[in-house]
Amino acid sequence: MEKKDQKSKTPIMHSFKDGKSSFSPNKVLIIFVILFLLGAGTGYGLSNSTGKTGRNTPLASKEGSITNGKTFGSDDTKTFKDTAEGKLEEGGIEGEGQYHLVRSEDVSQHVYMTSSTVDLSQFIGKKIKVWGQTQTAQKAGWLMDVGRVEVK
Repeated sequence: MEKKDQKSKTPIMHSFKDGKSSFSPNKVLIIFVILFLLGAGTGYGLSNSTGKTGRNTPLASKEGSITNGKTFGSDDTKTFKDTAEGKLEEGGIEGEGQYHLVRSEDVSQHVYMTSSTVDLSQFIGKKIKVWGQTQTAQKAGWLMDVGRVEVK
């Protein structure tokens, strides 16, 4: 019977005001710092991994690094499936494109281009082959978003 009396004397609810907290402000701060570092490390690691859209080749940084046969931009030829060859010149047509590819003397054969992947300004005056995606145009006969460039 003594055991039954002993159980009934133990309170069901406990007070948390006894001052014996297991979490001090320093412990909480250390936990937040660790979580921040883990999150930043994970983000950095994911940003450096290659995605499904293809591996990007480095951009040309010096005039001397642009040589015949070199390719710049994305290797994703499924997205950038349209191709054209010619000499790259600066200027679009009535607000469409920033550059154009001269394929023949006939202006109607020019390909007007923009690119969010490759810095086309590095190839002005050079004969190149481009891979891109045809865009809807109002004025240009052919407007292309370029994803890959090969110097000829």
